[in-house]
Amino acid sequence: MNAPARLIPLLEQFDWARERLTGRLSGPFVDSGNGTDVEVSALTDEEYRWEPVPDCWSVRLRSAGPGRGATFLTGAGEWGRDSTPFPHPSPPPFTTLAWRLSHLSELLALRADHTAGSRSLTREDYRVVGEAAGALADFGASADAWRAALLGADDAALDTVGYSTYPYGSDPEDPFLDTVWWVNQELLHHGAEIALLRDLYRARGGPA
Repeated sequence: MNAPARLIPLLEQFDWARERLTGRLSGPFVDSGNGTDVEVSALTDEEYRWEPVPDCWSVRLRSAGPGRGATFLTGAGEWGRDSTPFPHPSPPPFTTLAWRLSHLSELLALRADHTAGSRSLTREDYRVVGEAAGALADFGASADAWRAALLGADDAALDTVGYSTYPYGSDPEDPFLDTVWWVNQELLHHGAEIALLRDLYRARGGPA
């Protein structure tokens, strides 16, 4: 792997977390963690937008307007993601699998742009996807873009403050290596949330 030695463990962690999440969403199998394949059904549109509790934040048709507690739908296209200006509600609203996956894909795509692209994309430019197959494809494309941006970083870049100019985090004040670490934990923790939502959806009717 042609990358700085300090970056390689983080790249490997990113690749593994991405593989686990992709398998957990699309199946037909995912590694259980001990080398055993566990059967997984493909994500459907119904499950993608499932609201397990009242007043969830989700992705919605722009024509329907934002959900309860949200004031606008962020993003471009006919779908948007529930949002509100800072400061956000406290306690935070429960968010659907669609909201979490869209958020994850957006932050990967925008950080890639603000690291190795035009450095101009905003959340209003990001196209929110309202159906499962398109959301999975978008996640893959966003992850590819971020990984390509990482591979363009040399050892000096890892220490450069503001190498990523992503405007919705502390990236402009952080060494790039810190940003890489942060993106990995975003993928890991949102991936775990999404996996749990899949388990809850499967078990929503109780025992067979």
